[in-house]
Amino acid sequence: MHIVSGLGNVTVTASPKEKFREYLATQKMRLTPEREIIVDEVFDNHEHFDAEELSERLRSSGRKRVSRSTVYRTLESMESAGLIRKVARPNGSEIWEHDYGYPQHDHLICRKCGELQEFHNDEIKAILESVADKMGFFMDGHRLEVFGLCSECRRAPVRRHRKLDMI
Repeated sequence: MHIVSGLGNVTVTASPKEKFREYLATQKMRLTPEREIIVDEVFDNHEHFDAEELSERLRSSGRKRVSRSTVYRTLESMESAGLIRKVARPNGSEIWEHDYGYPQHDHLICRKCGELQEFHNDEIKAILESVADKMGFFMDGHRLEVFGLCSECRRAPVRRHRKLDMI
């Protein structure tokens, strides 16, 4: 199975739903219809989202009612299963994104507008592997979140001239 993203394709052996079902079995839990609805909604597209946005999407979709607490608990379980991960926001909140079936990538996050840009850079990975090797550390992945200002927020504001300034 291939999962397509803006960063390329990743081959996975099981669908997100199958992987989640396997994880839940190890926790002596089952994939309930509510959890299945949540997994389907999360993996229908690759959008970053917060739990409240997901709850609202489920509520407005007209599908079987899923409680807010079930959404929060299921997202935590999906994170533990390696399906999704949290990404920090400048305001201290967190959003979720796909991790399973999505290539390793990093983020540029604007402190002003909150825009999040994904990117992949092999040079960063090589530097981190070199540092880890020098310190006797085995690196099996990394997360990099770079905060700053996007090009739009760095742009000078457009100033309107008052009529008196034009005299």
